[in-house]
Amino acid sequence: MIGGEPFFNSRSEQLGALTIGHSVPAIYQIRAFAAAGGLVSYGGSLTDAYRLVGVYTAQILKGEKPADLPVQRATKVEMIINLRTAKTLGLTVPQSLLGRADEVIE
Repeated sequence: MIGGEPFFNSRSEQLGALTIGHSVPAIYQIRAFAAAGGLVSYGGSLTDAYRLVGVYTAQILKGEKPADLPVQRATKVEMIINLRTAKTLGLTVPQSLLGRADEVIE
């Protein structure tokens, strides 16, 4: 598991390529990681997070005080499984896990 640090967030594609290049099964929180060859990504949807930022911004521009706005978190969590990587690593992904994935890369 690769920790979700800002340093790594900007390098998720590079991390995905490195994990497949070194045959290391890994999971990370951003979809780009799995798309670049990482085994699994599981985390909050960046699209949903950006939508929440837009909602907050609109409320502030309409005159709301930031201190009065409630704390919100992304509500959509995505799991992406890269079956190509699993096959390359010699791993079998259980059907029950594939059924729960939001996206399966083949």
